[in-house]
Amino acid sequence: MAEMHDATEEYLETILEIEEEGVIPIRARLVERLGLSAATVSEQVKRLVGQGYADLLDDRSVRLTDSGRAIATSIVRRHRLAERLLTDVIGLEWEKVHREADRWEHAISAEVEEKLVELLGDPATCPHGNPIPGSHNRADTIGSVALAAVAPGQIRITRVSEKIELDDAAMSILAQAGLVPGRESSVVRVEKSGVVVKGADREHLVPMAIAQLTFVAPV
Repeated sequence: MAEMHDATEEYLETILEIEEEGVIPIRARLVERLGLSAATVSEQVKRLVGQGYADLLDDRSVRLTDSGRAIATSIVRRHRLAERLLTDVIGLEWEKVHREADRWEHAISAEVEEKLVELLGDPATCPHGNPIPGSHNRADTIGSVALAAVAPGQIRITRVSEKIELDDAAMSILAQAGLVPGRESSVVRVEKSGVVVKGADREHLVPMAIAQLTFVAPV
């Protein structure tokens, strides 16, 4: 039962995260994001519908019901608060916290959540720049565009897509290039293969697939 409970939460959380990126959550996107077979995803989506947490629409997209959205929002909130705790208090490297927070999010009670908010100062975003639902502070994403779309010049990193957070190699590339939300960097040039940025020590090439899912604001 515990495994089923965690699986339900994981699917609801993933659907909400896909919505946040402006993408319609269809089963194929869930297959891609979760790394599971189409048959497994289809079976779990049926369970979500049967439990009243989601609706499967005529265009094959998945829509959260009010109860499903409430659970998804709660999980995303606890996950991103856990990420903040891991980076700001414990000192775990920025690129490692997503997977660790996956283990924490299911164990955080409402009481602990309140204490985390108090301890962390009600942060607006997780360490990757994605908004924490329910925060009284607003994330600063004004003028934010994909790194792949900016002209050469100074930039400030605003956020990294949840899809990138799941890719250890991509997160390592961003960490090595110093492309951490809140920091500034410099775009040297845009090439067919990616975007060249100037780090503290040298130039780094950010592959185009990563640059399209890393968001920045011109300085």
